[in-house]
Amino acid sequence: MKQFSLFLTALLLFGCGSPEPRRPVQTKSGHINSSIERSKKLLALEESMINEIIKKDSLHEYNHSNTGTWYYYEQKNDQADYTPQPDDLVTMTYNVIGFNNDTIYTQEEIGVFNYKVDKQELFPGLRNSIKLLKENETATFLFPSSLAYGYHGDEREIGVNVPIKATVTLLKIQKQQDSIQKLN
Repeated sequence: MKQFSLFLTALLLFGCGSPEPRRPVQTKSGHINSSIERSKKLLALEESMINEIIKKDSLHEYNHSNTGTWYYYEQKNDQADYTPQPDDLVTMTYNVIGFNNDTIYTQEEIGVFNYKVDKQELFPGLRNSIKLLKENETATFLFPSSLAYGYHGDEREIGVNVPIKATVTLLKIQKQQDSIQKLN
């Protein structure tokens, strides 16, 4: 019994140390760096594809946005000067086409819909591109995959890392009160 008490006392004294943190079984140094390098190479490849499309298209004058897309106007509205601001409600249509001109989603499939600027989900390139258009303008945008559906695709028709084109028509802008006050 005395030995058991000694054993129990020793266990309590030495067994109650602070917990040791678990160490990873494997360490993967450079994993993030290799991912960054892959993304840079993919973007460079897609930008060269965009440059080839632009070079072959002598009919249109392309613009480059500060968010990384290239676009040209199919219908311009020089009478308007207001572009959508956050919280405005826009009515719009668009289609999605691959870089080899294969139709992925038609305008009819997507339909006419309302979008609250910066408050609803759209793929990043489209979300930013809407803000470049005025009412009754149509433009075709070229999006690298990072501004389209990215690494995951859309889980239906658009695969992983697929750059796309979209022709967007902004039909109407309903200004929100905050937007109207900012202009005054």
